[in-house]
Amino acid sequence: MGFVALRFPLATAVVFLLLLVAGAVGFARLKVDDSLSQLFRSDTPEYQTYEEVTRRFPASEYDVLVVIDGGALLTRPSLEKLRNLAIDLQLVDGTRGLISIFSAREPPQNGGVPAPLFPQPLPSGEAYKALIDRVMANEIIHGKLLSDDGRLTLMVLALDPAAVDGGKLANIIGEVRETVNKDLAGSGLNQQLSGVPVMQLEIRNAIERDRLIYNTLGFAAGCLIAILFFRRVSFMIIAAAPPLAAILMALGALGWLDFRLNMFLNVMTPLIMVISFSDSMQLTFAARDRLIAGEDKVTAFRNALYVVGPACVLTHATAAISFIALTFSRSDLIRAFGEAGLIAVVVAMVTVLVLVPLLGLLLIRHEARFAESMRGMDRALDVLRRVCEWIAVRMVSRPGLYSLIALVAVGLLSAGYTQLVPRYRLADQVPDREQAVAASQRLDAKLTGANPIDVLIELPAGKSLYDPETLAAIADVHAAVQRQAGVGNVWSLETLRRWLTEKLQKSDVATLKEYVDLLPSYLTRRFISAKQDAVIVSGRVPDVDASKLLPVIQTLDKQLDAVRAKYPGYKIAVTGLSAIAARNSAIMIDRLSQALTIEIVFVAAFIGLAFQSPIVMLVSILPGIFPIVLAGSLLWLLGLGLQFASVIALTVSFGLGLSATIHFLNRLQIEDAIDADASVGVERATVLVGPPLILTSAVLACGLAMTVFSSLPSLRLFGWLSAFSMIAALFADLFILRPVAMYLSQVARRFQHRTLAGRRAR
Repeated sequence: MGFVALRFPLATAVVFLLLLVAGAVGFARLKVDDSLSQLFRSDTPEYQTYEEVTRRFPASEYDVLVVIDGGALLTRPSLEKLRNLAIDLQLVDGTRGLISIFSAREPPQNGGVPAPLFPQPLPSGEAYKALIDRVMANEIIHGKLLSDDGRLTLMVLALDPAAVDGGKLANIIGEVRETVNKDLAGSGLNQQLSGVPVMQLEIRNAIERDRLIYNTLGFAAGCLIAILFFRRVSFMIIAAAPPLAAILMALGALGWLDFRLNMFLNVMTPLIMVISFSDSMQLTFAARDRLIAGEDKVTAFRNALYVVGPACVLTHATAAISFIALTFSRSDLIRAFGEAGLIAVVVAMVTVLVLVPLLGLLLIRHEARFAESMRGMDRALDVLRRVCEWIAVRMVSRPGLYSLIALVAVGLLSAGYTQLVPRYRLADQVPDREQAVAASQRLDAKLTGANPIDVLIELPAGKSLYDPETLAAIADVHAAVQRQAGVGNVWSLETLRRWLTEKLQKSDVATLKEYVDLLPSYLTRRFISAKQDAVIVSGRVPDVDASKLLPVIQTLDKQLDAVRAKYPGYKIAVTGLSAIAARNSAIMIDRLSQALTIEIVFVAAFIGLAFQSPIVMLVSILPGIFPIVLAGSLLWLLGLGLQFASVIALTVSFGLGLSATIHFLNRLQIEDAIDADASVGVERATVLVGPPLILTSAVLACGLAMTVFSSLPSLRLFGWLSAFSMIAALFADLFILRPVAMYLSQVARRFQHRTLAGRRAR
């Protein structure tokens, strides 16, 4: 591919310009997927049930939670402002209705329409104190819309699905924020917004903002490193332009293929940058050395392609295998990330191999003058060469000892890695520097939780909503959910039925139906499907780690077995995003970890096959495993566990970290053909390849570390862990790969000598 650019530079340049234009158009087509359920999207029965509930009971997906608290919450001036807010929020364009403490009603008198709990105007004096006592004792809002201490209240604003799905979410949330701030100004009350729509908007804004910030910083860091060591703007462009072009064309390809940016695909840009920057610097470095040696630019880049090109292809191939491993996940999101990564790797490989020599031909002038000016000017690189030589000499002096130390270290770190347990929290997928997470935490503390958990009850054919058996089934499920420790704020049709029984002493079906018909449709659709063939019993749980929530879900599901046995024709299923996450996250993370183990074995075999050497296969294992087990042990010591972001970071970093290993082995194979002494070959390969390997590892680490500026916790974890793994991979390359390669090479040569001696003796 590189030779095509050397032979037909103008035609190749025209083709690449056209591809860049197509990439820019495709990039403009990219859209953001901000769904909170995307991580668990799959074809499993559990997720299909969740989708069915979301379709038939769309309330929780479109609820904005307005959380208001303060010591003066129940004072008369504050309640006046809160009532005005409740009225104004319902006037916001794109909303369907509101549930608040002002939705509560007094028991009806003489069969009339129930009066509002909060009269207009509000009373004063002793009458006002009596009102507050009734408010605090009201079973409809107490512990559900009003905290036990009377310092926090929740307003649930239902948005119109058509408006949200029509792209008006940002405008609606903006108007809601403005209304809340205006109506509560001067009240001394704190207010924050949460709920799925708010979280989706914050995720979307974070993805778009972070993409600009850390992509720019990562690319600038790579350019700075390139120009510091190459000392020519032209060489900086040769090294940096291919990654930039690869980013544009890869994201353009994803746009044309209708991929959606999300919390994982958002790291695709720095991944493309580090993959392509690594190999573009290797090629540029090799060509630069040959230009300094006196070769013309065509010969220099041709020889660089001969020597470094195969290793570049192999590094991209191992990175591709890392992404292929992700395509076997049960999660549609992770599968899409793997597919997108595979596409990006192919685009990056072609871009680097073609564009580096092309830019070399177009930008480099007066090779002889350049070679003369650069002689004696490589002080920084000379320092790196001396450091690499010092390391190589010591590592090959006692290869057996150092190999044994490396083996023991990897074994001990592996023990730490095996202690990792799966971790997942919804809050880790949402920006933690915005309002939604903070508001949810306040709901967790004061109102048992912000995350819904639902029990779906599907009616058998021929049964109506008001059939006595149906109402009995709903009552039993409601009671089971209410009894379950860890679940609170339980609502269903049974809530209304109990209120009628207690306040009116009426439990007949006619009265229940009359009051259901009186309620607005946006409220009844929360618990009763449009066709009245299914109902929901809804509760709330706090946003805790899935490992703590799973026992709650399992216990509730087990308790419902008795209800299922009592009503065999009714389908009863525990669902909701919290339940899906609790059930599936641990399984999915474990499978990703197992896929990583399989990948290590497969990639090692692939490298051995590529080099046609079982020794090379064995050499690549220890340095490949070291950064993974070291990073895993660090996660264990920090108590972070194994999250989706961390296991994906380890999977991808393994493929990227092998870049240094592959380039060294490629050079070692060449040097071994020159000298029969294995130590001399290792030392020479280290001095020749070591400096660019250190520089490219620095670029890799800088590019990935830029994600620490993200407001998404999962991306920050991905960024720093990937950067740490890159540094660990460089350490493994310098201090583990060299002695292991030397030791196994010596063992192989002794075996060959004994075999030859045995044949001669016969």
